[in-house]
Amino acid sequence: MNLSGNTILITGGASGIGLAFAERFLEGGNEVIIVGRRQEKLEEAKAKYPKLHIHACDVSKLEDRVKLSEWVSKEFPSLNILVNNAGIQQRVNLLKPDKNWDYYQNEIAINIEGPIHLSMLLIPQLKNQKDAAIINVSSGLALMPGVWVPIYSATKAALHSFTVSLRQQLAETSIEVVEIFPPAVNTDLGGAGLHTFGAPLGDFADTIFQGFENNRQEIGYGETENRLKATREENLKGSQKAWEGFLKNNLDWRG
Repeated sequence: MNLSGNTILITGGASGIGLAFAERFLEGGNEVIIVGRRQEKLEEAKAKYPKLHIHACDVSKLEDRVKLSEWVSKEFPSLNILVNNAGIQQRVNLLKPDKNWDYYQNEIAINIEGPIHLSMLLIPQLKNQKDAAIINVSSGLALMPGVWVPIYSATKAALHSFTVSLRQQLAETSIEVVEIFPPAVNTDLGGAGLHTFGAPLGDFADTIFQGFENNRQEIGYGETENRLKATREENLKGSQKAWEGFLKNNLDWRG
């Protein structure tokens, strides 16, 4: 994938992995648009990186996705890379759910409806570019579910499946399809302080960009790189072991 001279749209780009990617794309001489739900976070990102273009959008909402695609097509006709990064992670005890369905459905809408629909909306524009790409930020939990985040894991497994199909369908176009499998990274995904044990954000982003430079279609980091090569049985055993560790550290989970 060409890493310079692009026009790039990053969802969930105001913080965490999205902002780390935006920083590196800017350093590579690209035009970068970040979108997110909160205008104040977008403004903070732009204050730090003045060359960014910002646009408020809630990718969980159908009308916002349509308006975003129309705005991008008009304002940035040279757009050639879409990074589907926006996502949320919620711990869910399936034995005693205590929220209404809207709370759980929102995770599905952001994590899977958003990237599928945005990809479909923007493919007509992307395929007219000489070099284009759709980059889907999946998760290591797409391969080895985190039982304590069952909806999140399911959405990332769905995104992985969609990405495989997308790559096959776009094989004869100019659009490259890349999937990223982050481990737990030290960001605020799932809530502030929950992932302080995770991989350093800067090193993770640098490793992913090395994967871009090497034209890899699937890129992991550390343990998730191993999961890409593991057997189904190995990943199932890993999931069970992680679940047992979670329960040991969260004794009140089962009440």
